[in-house]
Amino acid sequence: MAKVKGLQCLRCDALYPPDHYADDCPVCRPVVRSNLVVAYDQPIALRKPGAAGAGLSTGLWRYGDVLPVSEAEAVSLGEGGSPLHHLRNVGEQLGLKQLYGKDESGNPTWSFKDRLACMAVSVAKQMGARTIVSSSSGNAGAAAAAYAAKAGIPCVVFTFGWAAGPMVTQMRAYGAKVVTVPEKEDRWRFMEHAVRQYGWFPTSPFFGPAVGSNPYGIEGYKTLAYETVEQLGWRAPDWCILPVCYGDALIGMWRGFSEMMAAGWIDRMPKMVAAEVYGSIGQAIDHDLEAPPAMPKTFDTVSGSIGAVQGTYQALQIVRTSQGRAVTISNDDTMRWQQLLAAREGRYLEPASAGGLVAVERLVRAGVIKSDDTVVSLLTASGLKDPAVTAATQGDTIQVPSDLPTATQILQSAGVFPII
Repeated sequence: MAKVKGLQCLRCDALYPPDHYADDCPVCRPVVRSNLVVAYDQPIALRKPGAAGAGLSTGLWRYGDVLPVSEAEAVSLGEGGSPLHHLRNVGEQLGLKQLYGKDESGNPTWSFKDRLACMAVSVAKQMGARTIVSSSSGNAGAAAAAYAAKAGIPCVVFTFGWAAGPMVTQMRAYGAKVVTVPEKEDRWRFMEHAVRQYGWFPTSPFFGPAVGSNPYGIEGYKTLAYETVEQLGWRAPDWCILPVCYGDALIGMWRGFSEMMAAGWIDRMPKMVAAEVYGSIGQAIDHDLEAPPAMPKTFDTVSGSIGAVQGTYQALQIVRTSQGRAVTISNDDTMRWQQLLAAREGRYLEPASAGGLVAVERLVRAGVIKSDDTVVSLLTASGLKDPAVTAATQGDTIQVPSDLPTATQILQSAGVFPII
């Protein structure tokens, strides 16, 4: 594990104590709300997997040297180590030879949020937290609930009425107390009261404008970058595309790439792309703003897990620093790509995952991504997290009677049986 020095502001580099996780930077607050990240005593002793003394750990803990918790003290469910699929079929459709999907649907609660929850709950347990609390539309709450259950710590999740039913069921199955509030913003108001008044340990954002999730949790996302680079033969991709709500995985992966660059493991940094629903980060880039503005909610998105109308300083900073892009995605394109990934690659993923491929397509068509570029898109979670969204686009199944001749005619007309 790496030795934690404190928590540092992304914008001004001010350093705060390790227990300052429940706040943003008070110095920057009059101008912009800026998230904190974990600062370590330098240098971190990086050891490549397979090198002498590197150990034989798997999954997330294959890169335990760069994490704030030791494997022995961690609350773990076997997270990490997800496959990097070469998406040859849809890549050929786009004219890309090296298009990959980092598929997080096989994690313990079937989403990338397990990496964040593992780190956050592990630190919470070390700090003696009495209750874990999350505000979530689904994935983050399910992950927090599962890891809290493993740690033996009570968990409360604040959500809202239109959160996907399967994920609410999942949270409750792990023993979490799920509280539904009338308005989306109410989650933060109730959660902040619990954090300030009762000392509960937050794993997700809990005040607005949101700055991002728990700094310790974000460290878990660094391992996405380490795994990707190793799976590509110890080289960085040219482009890394992520569906973005508050940008936690975006900055986590960037931190991972940065550490490998400093260690000499890679010779260049990827360009980071934020696929977003309402265009907040893109607006800030187009108009040279220091922070993403709140955008009007002009439609109801199918990608509920990234449905924020306002982006974060951290997401904007990484897109700018990497010379990347922000791409606004639509419902129609998102559902089209969800179907393409399932039908052509055998990957049934949540709509937000498909949003990353919408961004890839747009950038290819614009000539920004070239045919020989290596492109990695983060596939965030299983489609079974919110199957009702998919089912709404599929229509009815083919109904047939028990009579075989009549059923055969119907199935021939539908193109199921061949006409002989």
